[in-house]
Amino acid sequence: MLSFLPGPVHRVALRTAQALRLWFWRLTKRKVRGCNVIAANADGHVLLVRHSYHARDMWMLPGGGLGRDESPTITAARELREETGCVLREAVHLGTVTIARNGWTNLIELVSGQAEGVPTPDGREIEEARFFAPDALPEKTSRPVREMIVKWHQNGNSA
Repeated sequence: MLSFLPGPVHRVALRTAQALRLWFWRLTKRKVRGCNVIAANADGHVLLVRHSYHARDMWMLPGGGLGRDESPTITAARELREETGCVLREAVHLGTVTIARNGWTNLIELVSGQAEGVPTPDGREIEEARFFAPDALPEKTSRPVREMIVKWHQNGNSA
């Protein structure tokens, strides 16, 4: 959307927009529906990303907002491709994860599948993207992400 802007300007715009969104969501006690994807490579390692505009030191799952009338599996594939350049194969919608945030609610449609390709961060929204073994996640992986990956792994959803 803002790809015409130079990268540093784009990142400042993303940070500003995120702060405004969070303020609005808290004010309106909004329920926000998004999507996260657990994308595993052939070794069963999961792809995590670090964002440029919020919780910048935390590792999270790729994902984003669901488009109007867009299915979770389509959203997951689109977001994975946009953020990391990887392709999502055999996508499966695992269900909805509800997280109470600071005055608003995040309804996350969780999707899993096989990641194809070498992750390359877009340099705008995503600063870093790497695969990690489910039992060796970085220390700064968010608690909800850890819980989602543990549940996915315990249900036999690794390579």
